[in-house]
Amino acid sequence: MGLTLLQGGESLLADRAIAEIISNSPNSTITQLDSSEIEVGQITDALAPSLFGEDRIIVIKEIQDLVAEEGEEVITFLDNPEDGVHLVLWHKGGVKGKALLDKIKKAKPTIIACDAIKKDSEKSDFIRAEFKRLGRKVTTDAVQALLDSLGSDLREMSAAISQLASDVAQGQEIDEVAVAKFQQGRIETSGFDVADAALDGKRDLALLALRNALDTGTDPVLITSALAGSLRTLAKVSGASRGVKSFDLASSLGLPPWQIDKARRQLVHWTPATLAGAVVAVAQADADIKGAAVDPIHSLERAIITITARV
Repeated sequence: MGLTLLQGGESLLADRAIAEIISNSPNSTITQLDSSEIEVGQITDALAPSLFGEDRIIVIKEIQDLVAEEGEEVITFLDNPEDGVHLVLWHKGGVKGKALLDKIKKAKPTIIACDAIKKDSEKSDFIRAEFKRLGRKVTTDAVQALLDSLGSDLREMSAAISQLASDVAQGQEIDEVAVAKFQQGRIETSGFDVADAALDGKRDLALLALRNALDTGTDPVLITSALAGSLRTLAKVSGASRGVKSFDLASSLGLPPWQIDKARRQLVHWTPATLAGAVVAVAQADADIKGAAVDPIHSLERAIITITARV
């Protein structure tokens, strides 16, 4: 059995780690579960011995939010692991779910740090590491320009870096002039840009954003993750009273006020039925890009068309 623990609140890093684990086992059957969506017994069912004996990767996200019974399902499996199963668990950090986390650590998992990047020095290191990953050189002034213009959104920063690496000629160092040109009108696209356009019902813009995201190196897994995350946000906010200010809701919903305000604007066009239909479309696209379809890009386009038709 393989056991990997992702620890930290930066979803971009967690999604990348999950995508890498999946890509390293192309023949494995993939199951991804989110603690906000599962029910008691579902983890046990996912981890139950397979009739066909194939290798499997089971991903459970945000385990700090599992209820006690669901946490026990994880522990029961760790006490009696099965060969051929790689269990990947993501804990966002903090004291919530610490008892479960401590038990998981006793099983000696491979631990991957996914800590939120908050300090400017850490963000600068992230920018340099991203350019290095893409095989590009960047000046100190360009790093600072990106930091000044993009702030703390790691996904947006990663998308900008990918596009700069694509736009600037190979062999040429990326400097602050290139960053300035990029900011003056070049399209920067992440999975969340795709999700925002789709949930606003802007089909043409969403499809264009999808193409730009894929062309600049965004993993399709990150796009379905962004779509699913945005739909979860809508579902969370839809259940809250509109008479309560977003600032007062932030703590209970676990969302920043600006995100609650944006979701409220989007929810004007949504109903529970259309939300449910969109969730099904994204789930199908997620399965497709992980091997269920010949053309995963077409599956993503079909999901966006389905979603925007419901708005």
